[in-house]
Parts: sequence; structure tokens; C-alpha cells
Amino acid sequence: MATERKFTRFNPADRPVTTREIPEGGICLSTFVVISEPGHSERILMGHLNPSAPWDHIGALDPERAEANSHGWMLPSSHLLLGESPEAAADRILKEQLGLQLLELEGPYVYSEVYGAKNHWDIHFVFVGERDQVGQHPAWSDLAFVDVNDTPRDQIARYHEDILALIGRWNPARG
Repeated sequence: MATERKFTRFNPADRPVTTREIPEGGICLSTFVVISEPGHSERILMGHLNPSAPWDHIGALDPERAEANSHGWMLPSSHLLLGESPEAAADRILKEQLGLQLLELEGPYVYSEVYGAKNHWDIHFVFVGERDQVGQHPAWSDLAFVDVNDTPRDQIARYHEDILALIGRWNPARG
């Protein structure tokens, strides 16, 4: 007897134990780069995005979402390009959002969340590294090492405090 389960094995043709349907709420594959100051794991590189920068090209944010998220601190991050590996996405984020050609990163640490009435599915690939300084970049109106333990939840954009909590860098009880 064939199973009635629908596995997340997506194929263009009907084959056993596969599906062609994307969940109603959608699926997002995203890479996050978490850079801390050496010796200060609570001081994380975050920025206020510059809504006039090409966020549709470097981070998969349309102009309305870029404007809406420009007031809170955000991690350097992006959805993956079609066919892009998480490692290649991390390298692209370093170059396009921070102007860095090379930084040794650990990871990816992989997390998955399903939420909302329509079951939106997020798969996060998180890379972690250290750097003592990072210059300003036109993608951001402000880019700084932020003490995330002293940063309230309402000052962080796009639920990026959840990413920090997943890797043990932010304590939700304090924010």
C-alpha cells in the first residue's frame, strides 16, 4: 500500500512519495551572517538598512519591505538565489552587503520554523564569524556592533532576534 504522506521532495512530475505543491504559506530559504566582535559574543554586527539601496537585488526585499524594515536593527542576510548554496549566499552577503571579500565563518547552523495560519515554512542557514571592525556600506544607513543583550525586541527588524536566540546570542527574557 502506498503512503498518503506528502514529503518535501518536490518534483515537476508525479512520482511516488513526492509532491508538486508548495505549501500555501510558502517556503523561504535564507542565509544569515552573524558577526561578533572578538571576545564579545553579545556585540553583533547589525544595521539599519538604507531603503534606497537595491535591496531587491541584494536581499530579496521589495521597496515597501525595505522601507518598513529600515527603522530596526537587522542582520546581514538574504534569501538564497535559485540554485545557490547556503555557503555561496553567505559569501555573496559578505561582498554585496558588507564589502568584505573574505571572512572565515562557521556553519551553516540550520534551523526550521513553520508558523502562521497558512503554514509558512522558513529554513534558516546561519553562519557565525568574528571581526574587530567593519566599515560603513551603502546598503546600510547605519552599521554597527550592537549589544544585543541591551537591545529591546521592538528595535530589531524582521524578527532577527529569533535568529540570534536560535544560536544562543540573544535572551528573549531580557528584550
